[in-house]
Amino acid sequence: METWALIAGGLVLLLGGGEILVRGAVAAAVRLGVSTLMIGLTLVGFGTSMPELVASLRAALEGAPGIALGNVVGSNIANVLLILGIAAMLSPMVVERKSFLRDGAVLIAVSLLLTVLVLADAFSTLTGAGLLALVPAYTWMVWKTESGAGAALSGEVPEQPGLGLVAGLSLTAAGIAGVVLGAGLLVDGATEIARAAGLSEAVIGLTLVAVGTSLPELATSVVAALRRQGAVAFGNILGSNIFNVLGILGVTALVAPLPVPAEIARLDIWVMLAAALALTLFAVTGWRLSRREGAALLAAYAVYLALQFLPAV
Repeated sequence: METWALIAGGLVLLLGGGEILVRGAVAAAVRLGVSTLMIGLTLVGFGTSMPELVASLRAALEGAPGIALGNVVGSNIANVLLILGIAAMLSPMVVERKSFLRDGAVLIAVSLLLTVLVLADAFSTLTGAGLLALVPAYTWMVWKTESGAGAALSGEVPEQPGLGLVAGLSLTAAGIAGVVLGAGLLVDGATEIARAAGLSEAVIGLTLVAVGTSLPELATSVVAALRRQGAVAFGNILGSNIFNVLGILGVTALVAPLPVPAEIARLDIWVMLAAALALTLFAVTGWRLSRREGAALLAAYAVYLALQFLPAV
C-alpha cells in the first residue's frame, strides 16, 4: 500500500507541478518581455533537468561514473523521441524559424561535441570545466537575441495572466520543485514494484531510471501542449538536452573522470545524435511538429528499446 501511495503522490505532484510551472513560466515571460520559448529554453529547461543532475552526481560520487554518462545520453534520447513525440501527438507545435536556427544549431553542435568526447573517451576535469563554461555563454546568447522580443519570437501569443514577475517566478520555482519531487517518488515506487516482480537491475535502469529522470520534462511538456503553449514544451526539451550535456556532464566530470562504457559508444550515442538530427529535420520541414512526426518519434523510441532488450532475448 505504501508503494502505491508513493506512485499516486508522485503522479499528483508531477501533474500539479507541471500545471503550476507552465502558468508561472508564461507569466514570467510576459512580465520580462521575452518569448515563452526563451523561458522554456532556460528557466524551465534547466530547472526540469535537476533530477538528471542529482542522479549523475550521485553516480559519480558513488564510483559509478558510467551510469552518470548513460543517464545523460539516455535522458536526451527519451526527451526527443518519447516526450516530444507524446507532446506533438497531443498538440502539433509551431516552430519559430529564427529561434530554431539558433537553438537547433546549438543542439546539433553539443550533440556532435558529446559524440566526439564519447568516442575519444575524453571526460577529464578540464573537459568538465570547458563544458560548464559554455552554459552562461549559451544563456547570454539566448537572452541577447530574445530579450524584448516578447511572444512574437515564439510563434504564439500567451495569455495575459494577472500575475506579477515575482509571483510568476515563484510559481515557476514551486512547479519545478513539485515535478522534481514527484519524479523521485514515482521512480522509487515503480522501482520497488519492479524488483518485487523479479525484473533485473539492468531492465530497471533502462526503463525506470532513464525515463524517470525525464519525468519532469514529460509532465511539463504534456501540460504545455494541452494548454497550447507549444513553445514552452519545445523549448523545455531543447533547453534540457543542451543543459544535460553542458551543465550536468560539465559538473559531473569536474567531480570525477567519466570513463565511457563500450555500450554507449557502440549504440546509444549514435541514437542520441540521430534523434537530434531527426528533430531538426522535422522542425525545418514546414516549421512545425505534426502528430504524424510525433508518432514517428515514438515509434523510433520503441525500436530503440527493442534494440536494448534484443541481446537479452
